[in-house]
Amino acid sequence: MEQVKVVRKLEALTLQLLGRIDTNNAAEIESQCNAILDENKGTSLTIDASDLEYISSAGLRVLLKIRKRHPNMRIVQVSSKIYEILDMTGFTKMLPVERAYKEISIEGCEKIGEGANGEVYRIDPETVVKTYRNPDSLEEIRHERDVAREAFILGIPTAISYDIVRVDGSYGSVFELLNATSLSKLLARSEDNLDYCVDQFVSLLKLIHETEVPEGLLPDLREEVISWMPSLENLLPQDAYNKMLAMVTAIPQDNHMIHGDYHTKNILMQGDEALLIDMDTLAVGHPIYEFAFMFNAFLGYNELTPEGLFDFLGFSYELSERFWKKALAQYLGTDDPAKIQEVTDKARVIGSLRMIRRFLRRDGLDNPDDRRYIDHWLAAMTEMIEKYDELTF
Repeated sequence: MEQVKVVRKLEALTLQLLGRIDTNNAAEIESQCNAILDENKGTSLTIDASDLEYISSAGLRVLLKIRKRHPNMRIVQVSSKIYEILDMTGFTKMLPVERAYKEISIEGCEKIGEGANGEVYRIDPETVVKTYRNPDSLEEIRHERDVAREAFILGIPTAISYDIVRVDGSYGSVFELLNATSLSKLLARSEDNLDYCVDQFVSLLKLIHETEVPEGLLPDLREEVISWMPSLENLLPQDAYNKMLAMVTAIPQDNHMIHGDYHTKNILMQGDEALLIDMDTLAVGHPIYEFAFMFNAFLGYNELTPEGLFDFLGFSYELSERFWKKALAQYLGTDDPAKIQEVTDKARVIGSLRMIRRFLRRDGLDNPDDRRYIDHWLAAMTEMIEKYDELTF
């Protein structure tokens, strides 16, 4: 009876183990595996355990012998039962072992949130799933789960993923969020909710920015933003580039938390509690970085196409502009239009840098539509560089 199937794609070799591996058949399976490996030398090796029902200590010894031939081998599609055996015997510490993930569908599900890397859908009254655009997103999911856990420990109200699933060829994280509704949904229902949403938005934002993060726990946005600057060197006049580089470099290091993708779709109300989602962009840095990315979400991306903001946040550009100004005034503790405009202008500088860099990475200079956006952001950035001598507030 065949208990090992083989799949080869270029230099990648997969051995699929079937049924049970125990004392009675371990020697035969080892012989089959060795014959396959002898015929396919020098290839990477994956063990597919999706159809493996049971493995005894004799079967585990077969895996150890195979690993001696292929030290970088990994085991994938492992059921909970088999994973428990591998974990108990130390295999999960010796080599990569990936669980099998349940397949779910989001067809017909309500989309309740959206961030830079994925979308959030309600799949039942108590459960939501965040789907990832990257089809190979397991490392992203693990990173987000780890930083969300750290943020939760530091006092940030967020949901922690309790499961990973397969969704339409990619992966998703499952969260328990009973009857949660995003601030975007509340604003879309009625503009009468504006003040309430601003209160929730700003209160949570202040909590994030007041949270000190242990050194090395999260990425430093200052270093990342400085690394974006060379993309502008041939697009700005040299004097303007030098001045902006000096201003960006002068932003002080700061170990307080930054969300990095803070907008109304990423804040869910569960009863009276505001919960932060889409945690994979967490970092540390000066609040000007947060406001730069917020400016992009609420205004910057859609300055030339205001109607597009409705597709993203679910409400009008005009309401988004009102929300931005009210939230900024409440955060800063002032209704002074000059101060609000100053912070908006400074946020625009870094926000434009980020947007230009993103468009350049997809060859935007060669695309007339993209070039129109790039030229618009360059003009706005140049005006702000002439107007200010520093980007902090």
